[in-house]
Amino acid sequence: MSHLGPRVGIVAPSPAPSPFSIAVQFILTGIVWGSSFLFIAVALTGMTPAQVAGGRLLFGALSLAAIVAIRRERLPRDRRVWGHLCVLSMSFCVVPFLLFAWAEQHVSSGLASIFNATTPIMTAIMAWAVFRVERLRVGQLIGIGVGIAGVVVIIAPGAVAAVGDSTIAQIALLGATACYGFSLAYMRRFLGDTSLSGIAFAFGYIGPAAAFMVLLSPFILAEPMQLTLPVVGSIVALGVLGTGIAYVWNQNTLRAWGPTRASTVTYITPVVGVALGILILGERISWNEPVGAAVVFVGILLVQQRIRLPRRVRT
Repeated sequence: MSHLGPRVGIVAPSPAPSPFSIAVQFILTGIVWGSSFLFIAVALTGMTPAQVAGGRLLFGALSLAAIVAIRRERLPRDRRVWGHLCVLSMSFCVVPFLLFAWAEQHVSSGLASIFNATTPIMTAIMAWAVFRVERLRVGQLIGIGVGIAGVVVIIAPGAVAAVGDSTIAQIALLGATACYGFSLAYMRRFLGDTSLSGIAFAFGYIGPAAAFMVLLSPFILAEPMQLTLPVVGSIVALGVLGTGIAYVWNQNTLRAWGPTRASTVTYITPVVGVALGILILGERISWNEPVGAAVVFVGILLVQQRIRLPRRVRT
């Protein structure tokens, strides 16, 4: 998942960790989420995309359930809240996890991590154009355009040569980040008034998503699996760390730093993802991938107003 936490007021009071602890958790979150693309790639050597997504959700739900039980977190009782959480279980978990796993059969894990960085741009588009929960300034709209241009730089060379599996996979990755953007804006629109803690909130949509995949297990498990140690280790790490514990760290960062600073984890994940793909999987990157990624990051900085255009351009 972008893997960014919801920008909504759902965090219950708790003892504040030290600034050093928060910084460590922030860095660890970026490393774990950046490693997720490597874990997916390794898991796919012995599992189908649906099995990877299902295993990820199952281990993530189990780890979050354990945390919820240990901390005695309060779960929602309102049917309306559960209804919205079930929507998120599809849009924030099942669909994007399936798309990422399917796409990584045809593109490198490093490229998948680069596309994941488009989540803030997708979120801005959804919040502005679909749910009308944000009003964007001219500079932010230009940032969206710049981000789209960066995506074109990444996709265009291969698409011009031939529209094949790689091009379709890259479009699928954009579909996954669009799901993340939709979900984050949906949270803000419909679930901004809950009193749930961040951990209980996460379990509220990851749990139903895992249950849905378990219901489909007769079909998912019909395909044979090769459960080697690397495959099992990757799927457990992907679920327990990437979909479980890292979310706790991210929530602690959100509490201490706020959503704007915490969202900078997006800048860490593609660096980690690309580096691990090269060092461990022997992947290669084309010139257009880092160039396009740099353009996307400029777009993100404009959208998040970390860099601003001169006043005469903005007015």
